[in-house]
Amino acid sequence: MSSNRPNVIVLVGPTASGKTELAIEIAKYFKTRIHNIDSRQIYKSMDIGTAKPSKNQQKKIKHFLIDIEEPVNHMNVKQFQEIAQNSIQRELKKNYLPFLVGGSGLYMNSITKGFFVPDVPPQNDLRKQFKEIGQKECWELLKNCDPESTKKINFADQIRTIRALEVYYVTGKTLSTQKVQKPPGWRILELGLDRENLKERIIQRTKNMFLSGIIDETKYLISQYGYNLPILETIGYREAMAVLQNHLTIDKAIELTNAKTIQFAKRQKTWFRNKNNPIWLNNKNLLKDAIIKIESFLG
Repeated sequence: MSSNRPNVIVLVGPTASGKTELAIEIAKYFKTRIHNIDSRQIYKSMDIGTAKPSKNQQKKIKHFLIDIEEPVNHMNVKQFQEIAQNSIQRELKKNYLPFLVGGSGLYMNSITKGFFVPDVPPQNDLRKQFKEIGQKECWELLKNCDPESTKKINFADQIRTIRALEVYYVTGKTLSTQKVQKPPGWRILELGLDRENLKERIIQRTKNMFLSGIIDETKYLISQYGYNLPILETIGYREAMAVLQNHLTIDKAIELTNAKTIQFAKRQKTWFRNKNNPIWLNNKNLLKDAIIKIESFLG
């Protein structure tokens, strides 16, 4: 019976939509804790550029799955999935209401929908070769060896194209045939947060990031791990690194970060509409609407 299944609350939304602030208020009301489902906030020393919950915010409400890995150690979806599921199960055993918050759609759905993906670590030499031949050729390669994946991956998405090729060349099997789905035995309420003024919020957040020290944070990461640290390809860090290398002015870096973040947020919104289909919250009173929907769900 569904009543015997544990309840789990999920809050998704694009970057800069205000998930952290709203989630803290929701967690306070329901006396629970937060699991951050974010592909970048899992890394230590990456605070400003990932808009990680501040130390003060983390004091107010306990946050899990933050600062669990060094930036030099890449964590793939399957590794994160296992860590997150174990963390959520521990909360359930303590009779807490697990509250999952994040904007990383693939990471979130690996947990809530139970996607299992091939455990193939990054093949740096192979990736380098794929990047050298270019996205157009890589796309043609993928169409030949795994046409099913090209139906789900945008032709301009270099990261996912290379990943699908990487899996095929390492395992000899297509990515599309290795993905299986085993949803967890939870009752899940998935709420969505979107803002009409998202563009303005992104612009303000980017400005705050550069004022708060993302360039110094990037400088520190480079001093510890070098310029070739893959995670520095993240939006914001890439532009900050270009400033440090005198390739960009700060104003141009902010402009580029804004443009790329706005594009990224659009992709996130498309993902959540197509892959998640959450119950969108009323922007006029987000907290009140969230409380009403959660209380109704919990019965």
